[in-house]
Amino acid sequence: MEFDLIARIRARAAARADVALGIGDDCALLSPPPGMQLALTMDTLNAGVHFPADTAPADIGWKALAVNLSDLAAMGAQPAWCTLSLSLPEADMAFVDAFLDGFLALAQRHGIALVGGDTTRGPLSISIAAHGFVAPGKALRRDGAGAGDAVWVSGTVGDAAGALAQWQAGGATHAALRARLDRPVPRIELGSALRGLATACIDVSDGLLADLAHICRASGVGAEIDIDALPASAALREQFDAPARHLLQATGGDDYELCFTALPSRHEDVQALAARLALPLTCIGRIVDGNGVACDGLAMGDARPGFQHFATR
Repeated sequence: MEFDLIARIRARAAARADVALGIGDDCALLSPPPGMQLALTMDTLNAGVHFPADTAPADIGWKALAVNLSDLAAMGAQPAWCTLSLSLPEADMAFVDAFLDGFLALAQRHGIALVGGDTTRGPLSISIAAHGFVAPGKALRRDGAGAGDAVWVSGTVGDAAGALAQWQAGGATHAALRARLDRPVPRIELGSALRGLATACIDVSDGLLADLAHICRASGVGAEIDIDALPASAALREQFDAPARHLLQATGGDDYELCFTALPSRHEDVQALAARLALPLTCIGRIVDGNGVACDGLAMGDARPGFQHFATR
C-alpha cells in the first residue's frame, strides 16, 4: 500500500525544468540556477496541535505547504521545490487525494514542484521541506533592524487565533476567521518586493509579539508597539470586543502575515508597495534602543506573547 500511495502522489505532482529526477528514486536530482543561494526551510504539522481534528483534508494539505512558503516569503526567496513526509494511521487513498487537492492547488499557484518525500504509518503528521532561490546578499533576515526603524505588518492579524478560540470554546466558528486558520495565504510576492526595502523581516506564525521579539533579539534592539494600530478584519471586530481582540492580535499565531522593519524615510515606498500589491501594510510601532517588545495598553493577564511548542500549560 505504501508504494500505491507514492504512485498516487507521483502521478499528480507537477514538474519543473530544473528537476532532473523527481519522485521515485532514492534521491531527487535538482539543478539550482547559477549564482543563486538556496533557501531551505522545514515545518511539521501534527493533528490536534497545528490544526483542529475536524479540519478538512484539502485544508490540511494547503496549510502544510503554506506555512513553509511563508518562511520562504519572510526571506524574500522564490519557491522552487519541496519534499513531503506524510504519516497516516492507515493507507487512506481518499484522504491522500483530498490532501493533494489542497496541497497541489497552492503548489501550482507558486510554481513549486513536489520532488520527493516519504510515507509511513503512524499518527497523522505532515513534514515538508521547501526550497527557494535568492540572490547572494539579497535575502531578508532578522538581524538588520536598527533604532528608529518603523515596524510594519501585512494584512490583518488575530483572525486565525480568533477562529481557534471559537473552536476551542465549542461554539460556532465564524467562516471568514476559520478560512484564515485553515488556508493562510503566504505573502510570496510581498517578500520578494521587500528585498532592498525592509531592514528585517519575519513571518507571524507563533504570535506578533513573540515573532517581533525574534527580530529584536537578532538585531540587538527593542520595539514599541501601538496596540490600537494593529490591523483587524471586520470579522474579528464583529466577533470579539476590544480587549479580547487586542490579545488575539498581539499573541495569537497562524496568521502567516509578514512583520518587517524599514527606515522612516521609506514610508512612502512602503505605502506605494501596498497600493501596487493591493495588500494593506500597516505601521504598528517603532524599533528603539534596548531589548524586548513593549505594547502599552495590552492586558496580558496570564497569556504568553505567543505559541510555545513545549510549554507545560
